[in-house]
Amino acid sequence: MEVRVVPAALPEGHLWNKGTGVNEGENKQLLEELSRSRIFTDYQKAFGEATGLPLALRPVEAWQPVHRDNPQENPFCALIAKTSRTCAACLEMQESIAENPGANPRSATCFAGLTETAIPLRFGHHLIGFLQTGQVFVGDGPTAEQFAKTARQLLDWGFKTDLGRMEEAWFHTKVLSREQYEAMVRLINIFAQHLAVVGNQIVLQERNAEPPVIVRAKQFIADHQDESMSLGQVAKAVNTSSFYFCKLFKKATGLNFTDYVSRVRIEKAKNLLLNPNTRISEVAFAVGFQSLTHFNRIFRKVVGESPTDYRRRLPGHHTH
Repeated sequence: MEVRVVPAALPEGHLWNKGTGVNEGENKQLLEELSRSRIFTDYQKAFGEATGLPLALRPVEAWQPVHRDNPQENPFCALIAKTSRTCAACLEMQESIAENPGANPRSATCFAGLTETAIPLRFGHHLIGFLQTGQVFVGDGPTAEQFAKTARQLLDWGFKTDLGRMEEAWFHTKVLSREQYEAMVRLINIFAQHLAVVGNQIVLQERNAEPPVIVRAKQFIADHQDESMSLGQVAKAVNTSSFYFCKLFKKATGLNFTDYVSRVRIEKAKNLLLNPNTRISEVAFAVGFQSLTHFNRIFRKVVGESPTDYRRRLPGHHTH
């Protein structure tokens, strides 16, 4: 886990606006649905109760401190976020941990000595956001010398809040050993993988009331997903022309016919991979793929990793 120290002096009014090549607008609806999902809200609540730390689901580009108004927000961070210069420092650290995101979590330490970590949340190959936690001392606890240095920096930035309140909040910040913190980040990383699965399921679900033709088509696809299937066959099964069905299906689901069928098959494949006695090649053909190579390529596109790597992460399973 990489830990870097961000610069202390930042321009007045700095905001994080560096892009990552991913269109944030395309991910906004999915991220909002995930943030309201039961799996995330339950995990966020349990995480806060167990650790005393905040956990946020944030977009790729964050325009304000992501833990603001979180019940577990560090009181020291809440105090310093009230001034533009110190708020800019928080945003600069958010930028540093989200810069050039790879597959692994990234951490940084702010001018006040607090560590923050962002865990990438990917939907297939696309980065849609981050799970972020921190506002904690990692390793050694706070010292009077460190506080004096932090206080001088804040005064140089024109910090006006009572330093006594700030000192009390700073010294009451949670302290974790590096081993504890890294273990906690690993747990969030595992959760991020499960949350990505929920994202895939959301794509498959109805977002609005669907025409009866689409409801029947989805049922037909579910019933015949292990068979060779064409758009023309499904259109005929629901008594529409291929041209009309193609346009209606894309409008209703947000996916073209081929991508939707692939996602249905991959969801079924993930269930079959739970059985350690079933070979990956058997899974591929059982869900309707005609070649193992094609199955591996589509699985990686949808899930973000190969079937072998996905199965390897399943508790109590080994690859076949």
